[in-house]
Amino acid sequence: MKRWIPQPRTSLVLLAVWLALNNTVHPAHVLLGGLLAIIIPLWTLRFAASATYPKQLLTVVVLSVIVLLDILKSNLDVARLILGREANIQPDFVWVPLDVTDLYAKTALAGIITMTPGTLSVDFSDDGKCLLVHALHVTDKAQLIRDIKARYEIPLKEIFE
Repeated sequence: MKRWIPQPRTSLVLLAVWLALNNTVHPAHVLLGGLLAIIIPLWTLRFAASATYPKQLLTVVVLSVIVLLDILKSNLDVARLILGREANIQPDFVWVPLDVTDLYAKTALAGIITMTPGTLSVDFSDDGKCLLVHALHVTDKAQLIRDIKARYEIPLKEIFE
């Protein structure tokens, strides 16, 4: 069974989404959705890295709250910058050295940075030990690096490594 349905939860979600998008439980849609729910996880299995699961669930909750508050604060900061004088905006690219080695932790860090208004994850270095971040307003590169590492990277390292 595991061989035909390697990710049963994903298959169930795919089937449910298919039926919801089609707004019907007609047998033909159930059959087609079931077929897609089996084929898609089998096809994408080759792209998946080995599974990693969070080790510290409390840290996940705390990090989620921090990210949510940072997103809200950043929205206000970006609005203030955009509505203010253009000369006050100091965009820059910053290479952030990474201590995390887990692929999922790196991906989560890049996603968190991109979700936070005013910052964008651009690229990883070839060796994967640095993340290039574009920030809308940088007055102190070292402080930006310290903030990213303290607020996001350290909790992600605790969660995934």
